[in-house]
Amino acid sequence: MSRARHPPPSTHHPPRAMAAMWVPLVVLAAWLATVTGAARDSLLNICMDAKHHKKQPGPEGKLYGQCVLWKDNACCTANTSMEAHQDQSYLYNFNWDHCGAMPEKCKRHFIQDTCLYECSPNLGPWIDQADNSWRKERILHVPLCREDCEQWWEDCQDAVTCKVNWHKGWNWTTGTNQCPQGAMCQKFKFVFPTPAALCEQIWSHSYRYTSHRRGSARCIQMWFDPVLGNPNVEVARYYANAAPPASPAPPLPLLLALLPPVLLALL
Repeated sequence: MSRARHPPPSTHHPPRAMAAMWVPLVVLAAWLATVTGAARDSLLNICMDAKHHKKQPGPEGKLYGQCVLWKDNACCTANTSMEAHQDQSYLYNFNWDHCGAMPEKCKRHFIQDTCLYECSPNLGPWIDQADNSWRKERILHVPLCREDCEQWWEDCQDAVTCKVNWHKGWNWTTGTNQCPQGAMCQKFKFVFPTPAALCEQIWSHSYRYTSHRRGSARCIQMWFDPVLGNPNVEVARYYANAAPPASPAPPLPLLLALLPPVLLALL
């Protein structure tokens, strides 16, 4: 006599149960997208926490000289922009002429570099923690446009300096930077044999030399025509979106831990 066969218990959920199983996952995905978007937006239009920067960027109608490019939205004040043009200003007591007078065509690049650093609100994707007593944040590996690095090197190759890294190692006994004992003054083209060496080494890798050109929306421009708008806004947005969030969302493990009981209840 044959035994009655009973069908195995169904492993399929009714449509409503299946829909209910997806709800937590959909909510989680939406929540992650919101958190990620907010983290990336936090890298845009901000000022770093440094010695002379404003807390928030905003209009500065009276920016001076080469810093005027950022007058519509700046992290620097008018006084900071004025001091950026001085040979030895109160900003950092730094002397460009530590190995003799720096040629004006070279000095204008350092002024522009200072204006970008002090005034730009578009450096968020490259803000990093600093180990200095005078600032909490710095910039690291900002991708500079090829032309900006190459013109900087071209105009400064015959200027003279005694150091590769200008961030540290100076003799400050007089209150301003002097060459350390035993350091020899040499032309830039011997200290920095390539444009990449100049841009990347002089400020502890604050900048990164790239093959991208101005107008590519892939590199930060030190120089631009403010009448045409600030091209670095788009560049910062591109890199903010391309980079992973600065830190993973803390509640994610908690949400994932809550999912199994929900799913088990639907079995």
